Amino acid sequence: MSTTKVVLAYSGGLDTACILKTLLQRGHEVVAYVADVGQQEDFDDIARRARETGAHDVFVEDLQEEFVQDFIFPAIAGNAVYENRYLLGTALARPVIARRQVEIALREGAQAVSHGATGKGNDQVRFELAFAALAPSLEVIAPWKDPEFLARFQGRTDLLDFARKHEIPVEATAEKPYSSDENLMHRSYEAGLLEDPDRSPPEDMFKLTRSIADAPDEPDELVLHFKDAVPVRVENPSEGVEHTQPVALFEYLNEVGGRHGIGRVDMVENRFVGIKSRGVYETPGGTVLHHALRDLEGVAMDREVLRLRDMLSPSFSEIIYNGFWFSPEMDFIRSAFAQSSHLIDGQVRLRLHKGNVIPLGRSSTSSLYDRELSSMDEAGGYDQVDARGFIRINALRLRAHKLIVGKAEEGVDGA
Repeated sequence: MSTTKVVLAYSGGLDTACILKTLLQRGHEVVAYVADVGQQEDFDDIARRARETGAHDVFVEDLQEEFVQDFIFPAIAGNAVYENRYLLGTALARPVIARRQVEIALREGAQAVSHGATGKGNDQVRFELAFAALAPSLEVIAPWKDPEFLARFQGRTDLLDFARKHEIPVEATAEKPYSSDENLMHRSYEAGLLEDPDRSPPEDMFKLTRSIADAPDEPDELVLHFKDAVPVRVENPSEGVEHTQPVALFEYLNEVGGRHGIGRVDMVENRFVGIKSRGVYETPGGTVLHHALRDLEGVAMDREVLRLRDMLSPSFSEIIYNGFWFSPEMDFIRSAFAQSSHLIDGQVRLRLHKGNVIPLGRSSTSSLYDRELSSMDEAGGYDQVDARGFIRINALRLRAHKLIVGKAEEGVDGA
């Protein structure tokens, strides 16, 4: 194989450490790229291990702010919930990681990009579709779809043996009972013992959220402020806490939401590649934001706009989940959602308690709620007599349908 310069998405884990070494063995010049999307890692140590393994260069990129502003907030504004439950934490992180990987590859004059996603999962699709959309000229090296690599590494034991033989510095020593991935939006768990969908996850698995039993008896009450459906401030008056910077705001929601056991999901989902997969997720901050914004939309979003937005939301969720963030259909749907989010301004008061996000009140400078019009105690400009004609017109098709059905039934009985 001819020598090429490759930018490898490198996590420092066993898989990408061995992939780095095998790429070097094939004569490639490898640049290790480490994306910080909010996972709790020692990035200096990861960079050191990449260099010790032989990486020509190492780039550690802090993507947290763009992850929150360009991906998390728009997804929540668009009511993106895959299969009615999953808030898409992993799916949202992949395009921001891939985008910077392509930027580095083009800047460094690389001919190829590489990743360690398996051939069974969603992430391979998300990475490679992003590469194709952003830089179709780049070659993609995907070792877990390479027959030679697959023959060489049958499983984790082979990887560990390879790492020991070549003195590759990795932390992995034994098979974990499950696989996990973390970013600012969430922490996910799959595989291992979780492959039995009827087996409950162990309580000590969870890292971001307390169990309901261990959540505090006293609630926290927050005020979340939005501008054009984007959170711009969070306040916790009882703690004297206030945050306006996007990452700090989201981190605080993760902290206080996790304290109250908010945001756990255990589900069997449908992967894009056609496999059903059991996933367990912790998404405390995202869950708080999701409930707060849906509540504000009740007073600030037009009824028909809300209806159309929610018709498109399942498609939006699938576009994200399946890896088509950089696509014409995403450009279209996000343009529509930007219009729907305009003037979704205001604040929502929330109580967080024992796994629940409970709206206590909401107000909006762009509110469409008319107290006099909706009041049962005064007319407020609404003539109730008008409702008679409204109902009569809407009943026309129902009457016609009943007449047709009645005639058909009479014909059957007569026969």
